[in-house]
Amino acid sequence: MTVGSSDVPATAFSLHPDRFFDSDPVVRRAARELYEEMRQLPLVCPHGHVDPSLLAEDRAFPEPSALLITPDHYLFRMLFSQGVSMESLGVPARDPKTAIERDPKKVWRLFATNYHLFRGTPSRAWLDFELHELFGVRERLAADSADRIYDQIDERLKSPEFRPRALFDRFNIEVLATTDAATDELRQHQLIRASGWKGRVVPTFRPDALFRIALPTWRGELAALERLSGGSIATYAAFRDALVERRAAFRALGATATDHAVEEPRTERLAVDAVDSLFAKALRGDATVVDQQRFEAHMLMEMAAMSVDDGLVMQLHPGSLRDHNSVVSSRFGADKGADIPLRTEYTRNLRALLDAYGSDPRFRIVLFTLDEATYSRELAPLAGHYPAVRLGPAWWFHDSIEGMTRYRQLTTETAGIYNTAGFNDDTRAFCSIPARHDLARRVDANWLAGLVARHIVEMDEAHAMGRALAYELARDTYNVGPPARDDRVGAARTALAGATA
Repeated sequence: MTVGSSDVPATAFSLHPDRFFDSDPVVRRAARELYEEMRQLPLVCPHGHVDPSLLAEDRAFPEPSALLITPDHYLFRMLFSQGVSMESLGVPARDPKTAIERDPKKVWRLFATNYHLFRGTPSRAWLDFELHELFGVRERLAADSADRIYDQIDERLKSPEFRPRALFDRFNIEVLATTDAATDELRQHQLIRASGWKGRVVPTFRPDALFRIALPTWRGELAALERLSGGSIATYAAFRDALVERRAAFRALGATATDHAVEEPRTERLAVDAVDSLFAKALRGDATVVDQQRFEAHMLMEMAAMSVDDGLVMQLHPGSLRDHNSVVSSRFGADKGADIPLRTEYTRNLRALLDAYGSDPRFRIVLFTLDEATYSRELAPLAGHYPAVRLGPAWWFHDSIEGMTRYRQLTTETAGIYNTAGFNDDTRAFCSIPARHDLARRVDANWLAGLVARHIVEMDEAHAMGRALAYELARDTYNVGPPARDDRVGAARTALAGATA
């Protein structure tokens, strides 16, 4: 189904140099100056979901629809909400016999016809940046320009300059972290290292599937862990030892962080006999949903304890009810745009973990939320007190122009900016990485410019804050080590000095 067409005909397309900046000339002038420095800094990408095989194999990207539309749930969830079927967008179904659109140009035309649905959204801002800055498109995407733009992008994708590693360098990425299951053998990361390529790509340890003991998939996950550990895991103690070993394997390939997604961020240290009993119950296949909740709460405590020992930064992403639309998930699988935010409580839920480890200088935890109300009420006060806590950037439903601004407004007065984790792009879409960083840097430059205009901070302080928000805080939070490309930072500052002399 096609939901109407854009009422704006194909026309000249450009990006305004002052986009996302305030209309007040004083604020806009300061935002321009701040952004000019921020935009030249390297990209630190400490949390994302890019497939490491992309950079291990360095193959040419597929055609435009398969690259930009079909895998992006931000895009097809909006179209689905307006009655455009997943099948018509070429989204692969669980059942291979399902009739889906196989012609990528038809998928592209359908998307272009409905591109007006994204007006005012971050998806529109990101994709406009990709079209203009990466692919050189100079006419607005619409029904009558769809084929020309498709052909232009398709031609670019066939050139060596658009291979993943070439774009990694062009994007000025200093470090890129992927997110990998605890049972991943990390072969793609090993291939990247063995290739001699200088790009820095590191894994992130995500053990969630091993903690969901009530799911029918758990025994398969445990079997995968047993294969990697080289022996049977018949007790909780053996399970914990295997996790320690896997964390060490991730660290050996450069990992600096772990990642944990839970509906509710409960933390509880269980007695030894209680956790042993839960694990035995899981082995018998008798674990309940309540058992799983208790086990996950205990394992968050264990993950924090392990982080104290091995230095991996702990990330916590709570508050999403995954695959809310069971019809979609049954037909198309997980992560198809139906993950919906939940009201989330942090103060009581995290007390056990923070009481045990929140003041330990060896520990760091980055907290994210999909519940904006918690920023000022709970998260900023927690980060403004516990040395171990950093606030993750506005995430997912709030990584937008207004959402990122609200994030700064709701957290800075209590936690400051130096208790936040800078920016991360959190994307599967490799080509969108610079677009997402550019949007964040423009929004932060504009917010800082407002502080300058109101004489809350001076301009030299705003410059220091801008460098921190765009670059330094992410590097510091995730312990990524010394800059891999110091010359880039120096060149950016030299260029800035020359421009403002």
